[in-house]
Amino acid sequence: MSELLLIRHGETEWSRDGRHTSWTDLPLTAEGEEQARALRPLLARRRIAAVRVSPMARARRTAELAGLDGARTDDGLREWDYGGYEGVSTPDIQRERPDWFLFTDGAVPGPDGHPGESPEEVGARADAVLTRVLPLLERGDGDVALVAHAHFLRVLTARRLGLPPSAGALFTFGTGAVGVLGTEHDRPAVVAWNAR
Repeated sequence: MSELLLIRHGETEWSRDGRHTSWTDLPLTAEGEEQARALRPLLARRRIAAVRVSPMARARRTAELAGLDGARTDDGLREWDYGGYEGVSTPDIQRERPDWFLFTDGAVPGPDGHPGESPEEVGARADAVLTRVLPLLERGDGDVALVAHAHFLRVLTARRLGLPPSAGALFTFGTGAVGVLGTEHDRPAVVAWNAR
């Protein structure tokens, strides 16, 4: 079976500063663009049959700079809807809610169109993405690359491994990094993580 390549977009101003970023469409920083370009040699060694990318410009630009041609947008790959926590850091949220943890508590409602998502809602979206891409992997034509966002890809990893969405907390994911999900003895497994 081919492998699933999970690619977190390069650095943005808010990711650098630790601010939750979902629908705010920030560009990559100069460092983020360099991180994306640096993925080219790593990805060029792979036979990639399909590329799916979040609709956000930071993910699309990362795919472009990393040399991933033929990317198709998949709205399911968008980042966790942070609702009222958009642009806010975890320490700032915890000043008002000391025990708050994204992977168990989710996000509070924000402006119209941004209700915030619970871990279970993000998990259901990750399951839907996996349902769409697993047949591509099973064909064996090559790897499938998903270019998206840290928290969403962490939940997707947990779901691929048969874990609850909250287990995404176990997988930190740096900007401009790659995670590889494959199999061992026909069971889903992490093959590589935070590769650069």
